[in-house]
Amino acid sequence: MTIRVTIWNEGRHEKRDAPVAKIYPDGMDGAIAAGLGDRDFSIERRSLDDPEQGLTQELLDRTDVLTWWGHVAHDEVKDEYIDRVQQRILAGMGLVVLHSGHHSKMFRRMMGTNCNLAWRELPEGDLERVWVTNPNHPIAEGVPPFFEIPQSEMYGEPFDIPAADEIIFMSWYKGGEVFRSGLTFYRGLGRIFYFSPGHETFPIYHNPMVQHVIGNGIEWAMRPHSGARKLDNWHRKEPIHR
Repeated sequence: MTIRVTIWNEGRHEKRDAPVAKIYPDGMDGAIAAGLGDRDFSIERRSLDDPEQGLTQELLDRTDVLTWWGHVAHDEVKDEYIDRVQQRILAGMGLVVLHSGHHSKMFRRMMGTNCNLAWRELPEGDLERVWVTNPNHPIAEGVPPFFEIPQSEMYGEPFDIPAADEIIFMSWYKGGEVFRSGLTFYRGLGRIFYFSPGHETFPIYHNPMVQHVIGNGIEWAMRPHSGARKLDNWHRKEPIHR
């Protein structure tokens, strides 16, 4: 079954930072979409500059999984649209949050914490080794025991989030830091996957293994739409007899 994916990217760095535009001439959302070309996905791309900041109710209603990348414009996203996305997640839409999206209003809303973490950005980047900690999970399918990203931004513990339902990946950096870099959460009828590799000044979204993990995350997060199931309206017509 074709999965309907909306790739949301704030789209600020590519327009104002020449080094980022050189790495991602079609935007980070374009690189992410290109990396999913071998999947059975129907992809739409949206950004902050689109009508209703790319988060119209009509679009969300036809989206199975929303991917989210943001960094410098988190505060520009209107709360009314965050409310809209939250309700869709609770009703069953999947959410894949990428890299600095950990500080987005959306992720903080779904986590209930400030989602702060340790970080270090070097001009030459940090070596990141991504270890698989849950090899039986669908998101880890086709992923070797570890893979390396030669240039990355260090994200480290402590990561102020509630306990994840599943830890799929742990990252190690050349400075010795470690980070829970691939996590899943269940909220209402929706599934959330957070995956940290993806800094804007490095070509991380051109990395085939990163593309593969994102694709797996989307497939895992997918949930069919059903207006009949609502968390605020569950009831039983008949009692359960033991």
